[in-house]
Amino acid sequence: MGLHMQVIIALLLGIKRNAHIFIGLILGIVVGYFFPHNSYPQVYKILDFIGQAFISIIQMVVLPLVISAIIIGISNIGDSKQLAKLGSKMLIYYGIITITAVSIAALIAIILQPGLSAKNLVNPDIATNIQNYVADAIQYQKENMSQIFLDLIPKNPFSALAKGEMIPIIIFVSIFAIALSRAGEISRPLISFFESIFAATMKVTDWIMYLAAPGIFALTATSVASFGVDVFNDISKYVLAVCLALAIQFFFVYPLLLKIFSKVPPSKLYAAISEAIMVAFGTASSSATLPLTITCCEKRGISNRVCSFVLPLGATLNMDGTAIVQVIAVIFLIQMYGIDLTPLLIVEISVLAIVASSTCAGIPGAGLITIALVLNGIGLTPQQLLLGFSLLFTLERILDMLRTICNVTSDAVVAALIADNENELNHELLLGLNKEQ
Repeated sequence: MGLHMQVIIALLLGIKRNAHIFIGLILGIVVGYFFPHNSYPQVYKILDFIGQAFISIIQMVVLPLVISAIIIGISNIGDSKQLAKLGSKMLIYYGIITITAVSIAALIAIILQPGLSAKNLVNPDIATNIQNYVADAIQYQKENMSQIFLDLIPKNPFSALAKGEMIPIIIFVSIFAIALSRAGEISRPLISFFESIFAATMKVTDWIMYLAAPGIFALTATSVASFGVDVFNDISKYVLAVCLALAIQFFFVYPLLLKIFSKVPPSKLYAAISEAIMVAFGTASSSATLPLTITCCEKRGISNRVCSFVLPLGATLNMDGTAIVQVIAVIFLIQMYGIDLTPLLIVEISVLAIVASSTCAGIPGAGLITIALVLNGIGLTPQQLLLGFSLLFTLERILDMLRTICNVTSDAVVAALIADNENELNHELLLGLNKEQ
């Protein structure tokens, strides 16, 4: 079967698996169109309540998700001492891929300026308040730089947890995770405890995603009820920016890395993992795709030693597709609310997106959940930018399916790079793919 046919099948499967999401989106447009805000205020209040509740429920899982993901990821690397060489190479390659991803995303967002087309949707008074809020925060940062760095070290981790101060929490949790990894077997029960928290949080997030259809229905309906169907024209540049950045990452960055750092033909690797790509698109979950990703890679010549180490960690730590969406989404919100986008703020957003994406669970919707971490890092919350955050959710599932393709593909690319560098790749098996088919 040709790759073009596999892409078509992937699209059809993706639409079928996520039919309830698309139905919610379409119904939201219809209800919002026939029940405009001014004419049906009571209907609007009900829908607005449902939409805000959905966003609040999503924020509920951010802290346990971030904490457990960091501890599991770091402690697992520490436990694999015999694979320290593979671990260092894995982190270097994942670092290169993710830094490239956020750089491309930021550049495209700056060039296309997707948020400007939605600027007219924001109440000028609200926009002014947000601008002043961020300006005061930036001015405080400039005048109190040394104190800000001191504040990043949590004097009381529990106080930071209670206040939701994400950066101090991440710093403490990272240090704690490194200590757990070096403590030996005695730390295993505590690591298992956080593995249980992570599994439970993913299950809760999975339950939340069952509410995605009514949530997206309500958010879409309130947007259309307030601004009409033209709202989709206003956010079209955001969708274009995300798709363009993901396409550059998928069609240019990954093949270029394979050509520079290995002898792996990109077309052969892409063909080898085509089944995993289809499942990634259909499920919007890199975790759900992981077993098939491992099977595809091992079947086509990448050793089990590399696959069993690189791919599971990649499904947890390496989310460059998610980082792309988070950078463009936050810049979209900043432009939408008229906030001054300084070079320092762009760098801060990019760094926070790398952190947020690496703590993101490989399940549907998790990318937009951890965007709260990026906003928190620049002094904002989804509640302050409720209108803009609601707009992001209207097309979230579609973009989620696309970015999962990048997340899964980048894991396979890194596995192939390391396998080739370590002579753990059967080139004859990979190159003979067409003959087998």
